[in-house]
Parts: sequence; C-alpha cells; structure tokens
Amino acid sequence: MVRTLYKLNLIAILVAAIVVILGAYTRLTDAGLGCPDWPGCYGFLSVPTHAADIAHAEGAFPDRPVEHAKAWNEMIHRYFAGSLGFLILIMFLLSLKTKQRMALPTILLLTVCFQALLGMWTVTMNLMPLVVMGHLLGGFTTFCLLVISALTLSRQINAGHIASSPSSLCHRLYRLSQLAFICLVIQIALGGWTASNYAAVACTELPICEGNWTEKFDIKEALTIPTGHDDYEYGVMHYEARMSIHVLHRFGAILVLFVFIALAFNLMKSKSTELKRFGMILTLLVSTQFLLGVSNVVFQLPLFIAVSHNFVALCLLASLITLMFNLSSQGRQQASFNTWIKG
Repeated sequence: MVRTLYKLNLIAILVAAIVVILGAYTRLTDAGLGCPDWPGCYGFLSVPTHAADIAHAEGAFPDRPVEHAKAWNEMIHRYFAGSLGFLILIMFLLSLKTKQRMALPTILLLTVCFQALLGMWTVTMNLMPLVVMGHLLGGFTTFCLLVISALTLSRQINAGHIASSPSSLCHRLYRLSQLAFICLVIQIALGGWTASNYAAVACTELPICEGNWTEKFDIKEALTIPTGHDDYEYGVMHYEARMSIHVLHRFGAILVLFVFIALAFNLMKSKSTELKRFGMILTLLVSTQFLLGVSNVVFQLPLFIAVSHNFVALCLLASLITLMFNLSSQGRQQASFNTWIKG
C-alpha cells in the first residue's frame, strides 16, 4: 500500500510541474482572465463554442468578449489544477488508511485548498499582483511538498541514503544548501512579482538596465503593493517602479548564481560520488537558468524560453530539496530536518 502511495506521489509531482508550467504559459499569453469567472468559464464547465452560448457569455460579461485561445489556456490550466487537488486528496486518504504520519499530507491538502482560493481570487480580483504572485508561490510550494513527501516515502520503502561522509562536512554543506534554498525562494518570489507587475521587459539591455537606471531605481516603489484598481491586467505601476522590480530580479539572479556555484564547488570537493553528482547537476541547472534569464532579455521574452525559465526553477528546487534531504541522513542535521517533514 505504501508503494501505491509512493507511485501516486510521483504522478502528483508530474501533474504539479505541469500545473506550474501551464500557469506560466497562461500568464505569458495574457490569458489570466481568459475566463472572467471561476471555477467555470463564462458560466459553463468548458469554453463556450456554440453561437448561442457565446452570445449568452458575452451578454453576461460585456467587458470580456470570448477569446477562445485564451479561454482554453485558462481552462486547461484549471483542469490540471483540479486533477492535482483530487490526487492530493486521494494521497491524504490513503495516508490515513496506511497509518502514515499525517503532518505532511495534511499540510499538502491545506496548501492545495488555499491554492484553489488563490486561483479564484486571481480571477475575481482581476490579476491583483500580490494574489498572482501568491498563486505562483503556492504552485511552487505544492510541488516542493510533494517532492519531500516522495523522498520520505522512498526512504520508508528502501531505507537507503547517500554514501556516508564526515559529519562536519555534511553540516557545512547542509547550511550552505539552506542558504541556497532561501536565496532561490526569494528569487522565485521576485520573479513572480516581476511577472505579475508586467515588468519582465522593463529593462531591455544588459548587464543591468539601459540609460540612467541608477537615478530612477527606487526599492520602495518596487516593493509597493498596488491596490485600489478595478483591473490590474497589463500592470498599473509606472515605469520607474517596474524598472526597479526588474533590476532587483537581476541582482537576485546574480546572487543566486554565486551562491549555487559556491555550493556546487564544495559538493564537488567531497569524496562522495553522490555529492559530486549533485554538484554537477546544480551547476548545470543554475547555469541554464541564468542563460535563460539573459535570453529573455536579449530576445524580448519569447514564450518557450520564458516558460522554460519556470520549469528549470522547479528542477533547481527539486534537486536542492533532494540534496538537503539526503544530507539530513548524515550528521547532526538529521533530527531537526526529519522532525520538520514528518511532524
């Protein structure tokens, strides 16, 4: 039964990744309000296609004429998100049946329920940036919790871990991994803030921004939460604020690159083949992510590259969590980490 739960968990990880990618695709194709209501689309369970249904839909939402491409982008995203919620509910019930520790399954279920609320508010509050960013972070959080759940179940099934290393080395690597994780989460949040405020192309030159950006940079403006607008689609912030958000994201990218390179360097210095492999994987992923970010600027946010930027962020999170989980089986970090994930 535990193996069945583990297989369901792996499927849920795949679906969660698809949901995050589809969310990015929906956002990047300006389809966040492709269906102006929730959870259906213009009052239907699917995108209206018949002439009578379209007329009814546009009568109910006169400010939002039906655009089938955008509506389908939004609804496909919702279908996958709903499927993910159903999978997590099944996992919760199966965890109860198999008498698993319920802290993580409960957190997962509560997270996906709150994520559904954020999805609703994203539409009903007309893409308010704080809600849109929260929805993005909720998707990444759900994915991370599923990865931790799968690792926990895998250890329960196989009782395996990476080759032993000196405790002092594991302690140092774990701390450095924690720093890398915090930096990555903040950078993903900045990326969500950049996207939700339509600031991704506020700067079009490298390495930081064009012109006298230092005179216009204002961190207070960048972190101000816009409120009081009826519609936030396409952004409501002025150029200086968007530019400042974009510059912050670039600084964050540089910091993340250096922190991950430092972590990878220390991993590859160890005697463990497994740790060296993690070092190479993290180097490849963070380098790819940095180049994708540069490509977004150079090529003006092409859809494939922009979506890939979100996917590689997921891969970085999964790799880093797996590394931290494995390091937690060595040295003094084991007790605190296992207490957190198992309740």
